[in-house]
Amino acid sequence: MLNDLSIKNFAIIDELNVSFSEGLNVISGETGAGKSIIIGAVSLLLGERATSDMIRSQTDSAVVEALFNIGGYKELRRKLAEMGFADSEELVIRRVISRSGKNKALINGQMATLANLAAISESLINICGQHEHQVILNAENHIDILDEFGGCLDLFNQYALVYGRYMEIKAQIKKLEDLRHSREEKTQLLKFQLKEITDINPQPEEDNLLADEKKVLVNAQKLVDLAGQAYDLLYGDKDSACVKIKEVQNQVRQIKNIDASLMLADTDIEANFISLQEAALALRDYSKKLFFDPERLAQIDERLEMLGRLKRKHGGTMESVMLQKQKIEEELRQVFSVEEELEKLAKEEAAVGDDLKKKALVLSERRKEAAATLKSAVEREIHELNMPHASFEALFKKDAARQSVENYGPKGADEIEFYLAANAGEDMKPLNKIASGGELSRIILALKNVLARTGSVATIIFDEVDNGIGGATAEIVGRKLKDVSANHQVICITHLPQIACYGEAHLYVSKKIAKGRTTTSVEKLDEEQKVEEISRMLGGVDVTETTRKHAREMISGSKISQSGKDQ
Repeated sequence: MLNDLSIKNFAIIDELNVSFSEGLNVISGETGAGKSIIIGAVSLLLGERATSDMIRSQTDSAVVEALFNIGGYKELRRKLAEMGFADSEELVIRRVISRSGKNKALINGQMATLANLAAISESLINICGQHEHQVILNAENHIDILDEFGGCLDLFNQYALVYGRYMEIKAQIKKLEDLRHSREEKTQLLKFQLKEITDINPQPEEDNLLADEKKVLVNAQKLVDLAGQAYDLLYGDKDSACVKIKEVQNQVRQIKNIDASLMLADTDIEANFISLQEAALALRDYSKKLFFDPERLAQIDERLEMLGRLKRKHGGTMESVMLQKQKIEEELRQVFSVEEELEKLAKEEAAVGDDLKKKALVLSERRKEAAATLKSAVEREIHELNMPHASFEALFKKDAARQSVENYGPKGADEIEFYLAANAGEDMKPLNKIASGGELSRIILALKNVLARTGSVATIIFDEVDNGIGGATAEIVGRKLKDVSANHQVICITHLPQIACYGEAHLYVSKKIAKGRTTTSVEKLDEEQKVEEISRMLGGVDVTETTRKHAREMISGSKISQSGKDQ
């Protein structure tokens, strides 16, 4: 249940705090006062997208916050816990819209996503306004409405699981059949591509190794010269480093013959001599192996060009060439195993198709039972809404018994649309062909009233439910809304006194201009204020004692009517 709603800097609302009661909450006020803006703010809490033009002029951000009591909604609390939000009997949702684009959503103080809000909204609030009218009028949604009403969702989920697998198999078969049809051409292409690679027979890192070898060949003379010079400096010249070290070694020996205190081991000098001598010999041997081989250089250039063509064709690196070779080999294996795979998939398709048909038939039968129950319930409601000769039908335009599995869809084998005949002797017509606004409002209300008994939503908001109706019908609608409020918290925006008089709590929305700016305010009316507001709704600007008397009689009559019904 929605306990409190706080709105700040949203549209023409400066700052607004509203508390709601259990049962039927009526919201009234002059046209344009901001009643629908309040509904728009609530929609943000349910995950609707926000835009910067929702923010009140000359302010940087707008904030909408609501407190819900969810103590009795175990499924909703379980869903919140699965999302990682702390379990509590109270739920606080907060939306912040910023002109900078840094919008935020919070659930019980924790950062949340719009997907989180949308996931829990179906258990919190259902807004029955123009959008809801469009949802119910859209024939594509009728099968979903019937499934929810008839408790068919478990059967539907079982069907959907098998249907998903069936479509996967069909897609695999289509892919393999396409492959089979183009197999010869495909095989020739794959073989050509594979031969192109295997003829060259590239090896991992081969291009890098060849590039290194080419670098040495191109610089062979330079390397010989450098190695020879280094050898001479270390060992070959008469003044080489090794000769100098031998001289040092001889001088150190003479020093130690005179003064043994010199702490310099002869072996240390000898070790350095040996190391340099070995380095010199290594340089000599290295230079002997070096020679410029133009034939080998030509071979390397030719090989690098071949590898380069492969790389340019298959991804730019030797690694990508090797991966492409593996991919082609795998595709060839698949081409040769197509028939075997198709045979296996055909058997699986038949088995899954049989299972799908069984589940579709069971689901269809449950839907037919639900359709009969829905017909009876909706007709009872619309008859009470001053349409005594109206008839309603959830028409099966297609059903599973007459459909082959190949024609099944993601929602089953049935095609269902709601039809209505508003008056005696009229032909049944689709809901979206109903011309009268009053008839449409009543059928929507009838459906909502029936569906509300089976749904788990805590709060239902009716916006413009009184469109196109008045008089006795409006009074009946008021009673119906009161009936719905026995199982759900109901918030109803209305212009009709026949509906407003049934409200257990009455909120009045008004707007005023202060300091050149328009602001909206909400006031919770006491009994006398409620009489005045219903009198205004009855009589317009000039409220008389007669209209006040009439208003009191309506309020009193609504209470008597309800108590009589309760008994």
